[in-house]
Amino acid sequence: MFAGDEVLLEVSFAVARERLAQLAGSGALISTSEDAYDHEGTHVMRVGAAGLSKLVRVQVRELAWTGESAGLAIRWEATGSGGALFPVLDADIRLVPAGEHVTRMTMAGSYRPPLGALGDALDRAILHRVATATIRRFLAQVAARIGGQPGAAEAAASNGAGPSPSPDAGPS
Repeated sequence: MFAGDEVLLEVSFAVARERLAQLAGSGALISTSEDAYDHEGTHVMRVGAAGLSKLVRVQVRELAWTGESAGLAIRWEATGSGGALFPVLDADIRLVPAGEHVTRMTMAGSYRPPLGALGDALDRAILHRVATATIRRFLAQVAARIGGQPGAAEAAASNGAGPSPSPDAGPS
């Protein structure tokens, strides 16, 4: 199954690229991943999986970039007594210029529902919506950090929208 989202950042490509590299290098993407995953985990309780799993492993590759794009790979894995009940998500975060002071950030990922036909049915019923909401929340939080508005991440993620635009203030 595929899931993804995108958001426009009101910062130049060079600024967005530098800030994403800083987030990846500092470990902030790992804590942001855990926050997004834990928040959406409340929806998984509805299908009887509460307390069986916790996101404990997040892997982030080093940012690769050219003058026209930048990207990094991220992997989310659930472990614990019920870890096998949750899919591993492999995703790419990409930045591309969308104007002089605007950058498009996308996250596209794929996962395979566990449990064969039963997992496919659960995915159609709820898990795909959970995966999409988790990615949307994560991307909104990352966008808020890149845009220099960390406080906007919670509001943006809770209403499903991207962060409010911020002026291109240069790297911090």
